[in-house]
Amino acid sequence: MLELGLKTLLAYLLGSLLGALLLGALRGVDIREAGSGNAGGTNALRTQGFWFAAGVALIDVGKGALAVVWLPGWQPFGLPADPLVDRDWLTVAVAAAVVFGHVWPIWFDFRGGKGGATLLGALFVLAPFTVLPLLVVWLITVILTGYVGLATMLAAVTVPVTLWLRQAPAPLLVFAVVMAAFVIWAHRRNIARMRAGHEHRARRLWLLRPQDRSR
Repeated sequence: MLELGLKTLLAYLLGSLLGALLLGALRGVDIREAGSGNAGGTNALRTQGFWFAAGVALIDVGKGALAVVWLPGWQPFGLPADPLVDRDWLTVAVAAAVVFGHVWPIWFDFRGGKGGATLLGALFVLAPFTVLPLLVVWLITVILTGYVGLATMLAAVTVPVTLWLRQAPAPLLVFAVVMAAFVIWAHRRNIARMRAGHEHRARRLWLLRPQDRSR
């Protein structure tokens, strides 16, 4: 169990390195004090511009992929693999930990993002065949509604559905269900704002918005 604890801890610490806050420190800004106050890619795009947001996405997606590629097979300090730890469950534990680190980053007062980009990075490695339907659902939802949060939640739900249809192994399916529920929970304030009619819309991506007839 030492291996499981060590690797999930390292994944959490890696997840705590948020692209928005690392790049913001170089620019001298804290995007948690701007826009929606969220340290994620959407708020980075809205408040800091495209190239800043692109750098944020690269870091946040990359750390999710890196954690899954590197940590499960890494044997630090020459320690042998623990025969009591199932490799598949170890891998999904690492993937979950890096997402949790992004949402509750120890380096940044436990105030992070929503975890969508980091989860996407993990899925690129764990189950790349889930990425295309995820992105299609995300894009269609944004085009139809303009709500990035809603798009992220619906996209997360497509992952366990896709895995179930493909009869994926139990560890991967359990991971996907837990992560979909977690992403929805992380967007609970977005849900409240949508219900109240106060949620911000990505107007540049909301291509099918009603036309302004007052013009």
